Amino acid sequence: MGYYFKEKDNRMRIQKQLCQSDPTGVLGCLPNRRDPGRTNTNATFTGTLGSREFLSIAFGPALGNALGLSSLYGLDSYAGNPILDDPREVYTGFEPTYETDELQIQGRLEHDFGSIKTQLSGFYHETSVDSSQDYNLGVANRAIIQPTLNTLAGLAVAGITGVPGSNAYFAPIAAALIPNGPAGDICTSLSEESGLGVYGGFKRCGAIPLAYDRSKQDTKDWSVEGIVSSDFDGMFNFLLGGIYVDGKVTDGDYYVNAFAIDYITGVLGTVAALGGGRPPAFSATPFFRNATAQFRLKSYGIFGEAYVDFSDRLKLTLGLRFNHDNKHVVSRSTLASFPVAFGTTGDAFASPGYATYDADPVIPGIQPFAIRDRTFKEWTGRGVLDYKITDDNLIYASYSRGYKSGGFNPPVQVAGLTIPDSFTPEIITAYEIGSKNSFADGKFTLNLTGFYYKYKGLQLSRIVARSSINDNIDADIWGLEAEAMIRPDPDWAINIGASYLKTKVTDNGLFINQRDPSGGDPNTVIIKDIQGAFNCVVRANNPTVAQTFVTIVNTGLGLRGPAPFPSDSGLGAATGAFSLCNVLAAQTANPGVLGLLPTGSTVSVNDGIGVSIKGNSLPQAPVVKFSAGLQKTFNFSNGMTLIPRVDLIYTGESYGNIFNGRVNRVEGYTQANAQVQLNGVDGRWFVRGFIQNIMDNNSTTGLYLTDQSSGLFANIFTLEPRRYGLAAGFKF
Repeated sequence: MGYYFKEKDNRMRIQKQLCQSDPTGVLGCLPNRRDPGRTNTNATFTGTLGSREFLSIAFGPALGNALGLSSLYGLDSYAGNPILDDPREVYTGFEPTYETDELQIQGRLEHDFGSIKTQLSGFYHETSVDSSQDYNLGVANRAIIQPTLNTLAGLAVAGITGVPGSNAYFAPIAAALIPNGPAGDICTSLSEESGLGVYGGFKRCGAIPLAYDRSKQDTKDWSVEGIVSSDFDGMFNFLLGGIYVDGKVTDGDYYVNAFAIDYITGVLGTVAALGGGRPPAFSATPFFRNATAQFRLKSYGIFGEAYVDFSDRLKLTLGLRFNHDNKHVVSRSTLASFPVAFGTTGDAFASPGYATYDADPVIPGIQPFAIRDRTFKEWTGRGVLDYKITDDNLIYASYSRGYKSGGFNPPVQVAGLTIPDSFTPEIITAYEIGSKNSFADGKFTLNLTGFYYKYKGLQLSRIVARSSINDNIDADIWGLEAEAMIRPDPDWAINIGASYLKTKVTDNGLFINQRDPSGGDPNTVIIKDIQGAFNCVVRANNPTVAQTFVTIVNTGLGLRGPAPFPSDSGLGAATGAFSLCNVLAAQTANPGVLGLLPTGSTVSVNDGIGVSIKGNSLPQAPVVKFSAGLQKTFNFSNGMTLIPRVDLIYTGESYGNIFNGRVNRVEGYTQANAQVQLNGVDGRWFVRGFIQNIMDNNSTTGLYLTDQSSGLFANIFTLEPRRYGLAAGFKF
């Protein structure tokens, strides 16, 4: 069996970004609501690194104020963008692209030796996906950065006053970013593998500065499975098998490109080169690139089951499996990580400056890549007891132990932020009881199931520093499911399904909520680190001490003291400020600073204040679900049939984030579909007309939270819009 699929269009990976805009810029989005607002880009890593305030600290006030793209305390870069309430409408400066193709080939060989049956199956699969889109779904306000473009053009000609030859350091930046002068087009790096970007001629230019991301990945995998099973007449039968899987991911890259990044990497690199007496250079890569050069999975499993029929009514199934997974990854993450001379061609990673870049700070020395190898082994199994009360009524009970191997977190390229480089396996212990029933000669069937799942090390992902990071937590799940089919006569069919699901985190650990790193503690000041664009927290014995400490340190940095968040922010009494977390941490031991605080004051700087999530619901776990369908078959005298059908589906409330709360709640929603199908004689052909989401429901079906350096906006997904169409097929 073979399958091939190809797609090339302009759809988006994400749909809509929601945000309760933060006027302080410390968080970007506030944690109380999901409004159709936009992120305050002063909170993003382009907003902080390109600010006059940060560059003034790095270069001195005169040069920093001249070169800064904007102010941390001024308008954000999307000022003037419209607010769009429609969840299917976005405002974007970049048309998305989406390309994918997929190939599958399967084969199976079976042979029956009588009481022994054998089966050999093979599977080959390869796929590639490459997509890009506007990162913040906004159109940058060029007027905000125009004064800086004018300054850059002037420096490219005249240089810094009193510094002979300094124009040669700024001229390559201007030539790359504003090749037609400060009033002309603005150029942004392409997402490309050389790492040179706009400074190597790989760019797209237009009237506005762009910001977009790109995700691409090529995957190949194959597997082979062999099974031997018995069909003896006695009470005992068995199944034995083995499976081997070999998978490979290459070019697993995620890019974030922006004009602001190009500008910042050019300015930071060339000013450092000027100050160090080195030739003009930029800091590579001039875009964020999280690269998985290779991921390899080699996995095998050996399994067997025994079936014991104690009688025609009682059956026992026992199974055991050994799992062995070996994972290997080669990765690195770059953003302004090493100097590259202007004019370099070919590959930034072949330049002399690359030798100073360490891709793996965990291992001593300079490592060009982070290389990880892990092997995971686990025994799993199951036991099932079936009992037929009658030929039409069966009850069963089962126990099983399942396993999902651990893995590696992507490298994180944010100074001062430490993330575990791996995560552990996920283990589930599952108990289930149920009943399968048929009544009235098959006119009514009813299946009932009750289950309890206990997870140890459940793997949940979150976005940190523009990378998907996995955590492990413990959780319990239990629920009930019911399915029924009613056939009052052969031409009518009514199906009904319902489920109730209860999930609960059982982990006793404390976790930092990215939306509110203060953890609800009023004695804190939330800090936006203006170098890494992540958040930290200053904590003291009372709010006044925390605010006074930050004000003292920030005054020395040329930054403002803490400011209150809006009353409806959901942050309580916490305040926020821009600063440098490492400087604040160092000053907690400075007697001169501490001497300015009240006697008995205590101050600390933390990544955040952890809160307990014990008892919270798991994300993407609707409490209730309900479905119902109705169809009628009309038989014609010529042997053809016409079958109209309608379906109604309700999905109950859930949460999109482990921290729950109103901002993460996904309301319940309903979807209605209908179709009518005309079948030819003996079902040799069919023609079907269908309509999905009849009511054109825009309900949110799920969401995920982006990271602090991107402003903490929430990406939402909704039901597919109303769709209708025709389908046809035939058999031969």
